[in-house]
Amino acid sequence: MKKETIGDSLSRVDGRLKVTGGAKYSGEYDLPGLTYGVLVPATIASGTITAIDSKAALRAPGVVAVITPFNAIKVPGYQPEASTRVKGLKLFNDNQVYFNGQPIALVVADTFERATNAVSLVKATYQAQPFETNFNKNIDKGVSPQNNKDYLRGEAYAYKNAPIKIEQEYTLPSEMHNPMELHVTTAFWTGDDNVTLYTKSQGVISSQRAIANAFQLDPKNVQINSRFVGGAFGSSLRTWPHEVAAVQAAKMLNRPVKLTLTREQMFTLVGYRPHTVQKVGIGATADGKIVGISHESHSQTAVYEEFTERSVNVSRFLYSSPNVNTVYKVVPLNVGVPAPMRGPGEATGSFALESALDELSYALNMDPIELRLKNYADVDEEKNLPWSSKYLKECYQKGADSIGWSNRKAKPGTNNDGEWLVGYGIGCGAFGAYRSRSLAKIKLMPNGTVNIQSATSDIGPGTGTSMVLIAADILKIPAEKIVFELGDSSFPVAPTQGGSATVSSVGSAVHDACVALRQKLNSLAGKPENNTDDIDYAKVLTQNNLPFLEITQESNANEEAKKYSMYSFSAHFAKVHVHPLTGVVKVKNVVAVVDAGKIVSYKTARSQMIGGAVGGIGMAMTEEAVFDDRFGRYVNGNFADYHVPVNADIPQIEAIFINKPDPIINPIGTKGIGEISLIGVAAAVANAVYNATGKRIRELPITPDKLI
Repeated sequence: MKKETIGDSLSRVDGRLKVTGGAKYSGEYDLPGLTYGVLVPATIASGTITAIDSKAALRAPGVVAVITPFNAIKVPGYQPEASTRVKGLKLFNDNQVYFNGQPIALVVADTFERATNAVSLVKATYQAQPFETNFNKNIDKGVSPQNNKDYLRGEAYAYKNAPIKIEQEYTLPSEMHNPMELHVTTAFWTGDDNVTLYTKSQGVISSQRAIANAFQLDPKNVQINSRFVGGAFGSSLRTWPHEVAAVQAAKMLNRPVKLTLTREQMFTLVGYRPHTVQKVGIGATADGKIVGISHESHSQTAVYEEFTERSVNVSRFLYSSPNVNTVYKVVPLNVGVPAPMRGPGEATGSFALESALDELSYALNMDPIELRLKNYADVDEEKNLPWSSKYLKECYQKGADSIGWSNRKAKPGTNNDGEWLVGYGIGCGAFGAYRSRSLAKIKLMPNGTVNIQSATSDIGPGTGTSMVLIAADILKIPAEKIVFELGDSSFPVAPTQGGSATVSSVGSAVHDACVALRQKLNSLAGKPENNTDDIDYAKVLTQNNLPFLEITQESNANEEAKKYSMYSFSAHFAKVHVHPLTGVVKVKNVVAVVDAGKIVSYKTARSQMIGGAVGGIGMAMTEEAVFDDRFGRYVNGNFADYHVPVNADIPQIEAIFINKPDPIINPIGTKGIGEISLIGVAAAVANAVYNATGKRIRELPITPDKLI
């Protein structure tokens, strides 16, 4: 049997289950007495509910209950006296309405269809109040977030005194989470203080903690199951109010409740990338040396909860500059609260920074890559620390060679392929390389098979595949003999899957558990602990009269890491064709080059890079949530009208990995790629469009009307 090692192209270990329908998602659990919940949305954007008439709904076939602020049991963690008070929107706790579409009631019926029908029969009356949803109209009302400090290194706004400078504004509209799997929560109680949930979660331990806080339970009495997640990348990083509502309803009815969000509700209830306007100023000497960078960002948030992200932070360290200042503000509006979305603030900020740097390169008449090399940051000037590893220069070179950068024309609008204008662009990204405390339990069976458990999640990147490869490499056994189990809060503690940190964190725990198992087996076999020769595992167990061997191992970040700044880096290259008469843009080629330490699973890593590039193309070319400020509602809150890239929009995408281990971050030497696969892509496309046409698009998405 083949013995796989770290870096191999192992097919997904759960791939067969997924393509054959064997994978069971949160909405696919059928329980005795199961009921179905559908939320009733508010039809005003601000005000109070004065009454809810549910009589017609309650008379409808199959309806079990209509839960409203006027009859709901109190959620203990929502109350002022709670030991750990829950923050954010508290459904059915009062009669306040903060945004159009906010749930005001929950219909529960014996089928989903009957519950959906009954929703239309619920009638509410309101005392409406003035509301604000127009971002541009309210941008001057932006406030500095709590616990947020503006950043200054050297002199503020020093770019203004430079001989060559640019000052521009860049706008990114709201982009919506639209994973294939809807958000579904199935909840049921067993007794007064034990509850189980099947729910779409990026972190079963954080979900467990959130539900325990809401209902003032011992976390051990809250069981969260989320073995398979049909896409998330930020929308399931937190426990949303509808999940609490499902638990609340199940307690009131003493029956299991499955609450499913509609596709339209996915636009309002599970977060989104917030509408953001950024102002960037960069100044340089005539030979291209940056003397100052200023980056200001205004981002929308909800009136009932403050959301922040790091949209200005990348400007503090990605390029060398003695003078940098950043300002970040949020604009409270009558909208649902935003949430991290793949690449979060860094993706938003990189669009502005990388576009501005491209504009500076033209003002200097300098190649964009040459400008980046001229201002390459050899240390982290924000933290005044050395990098744990950084191979961004190699990313520039490999990407330029692969995309055919030498064919780029310095003067925009002068490169043609028939009737199409041709352009090339680059956009770079950086995202923190993190590692958190994680545990893993490993169990060796007499037949030589290995089971590993950890309470991590897999939202799509192939977590189980990476963990199996790590274990196979260390244990020196075939991958088919290893099973990795996840998505269960009763398993050993692991962090939420987010921030590109799962392989670094959970992978380190799996690595350490496997090392500990080998050491124990060596000891039982009478060999030195560090022996790396093959061992007959089954024979060792038999000789020692052991039915199995089990070890739980904890893994933590090392102290040495505090002496370094740790990031993953990316350089994205795009080649586009633009039709000058119609304004149609075709992305012909994307090359994504990544410095992310050791690549553990090549096949799934490549898929990550392709997926991130697709998301970046969507950000650049198609995605835009359109608001009707008369009513505070989305015009295109559905799959038909909210445009995402389709197959015809996606070109050849090449993923290139530097694949040099980071010597500091963890025993594997791996850094994350989930976020940097997207960070910088939109700027690369926008910069390529300018190189093709000479028209600078500073407000995404880049649609034909902006080019003709």
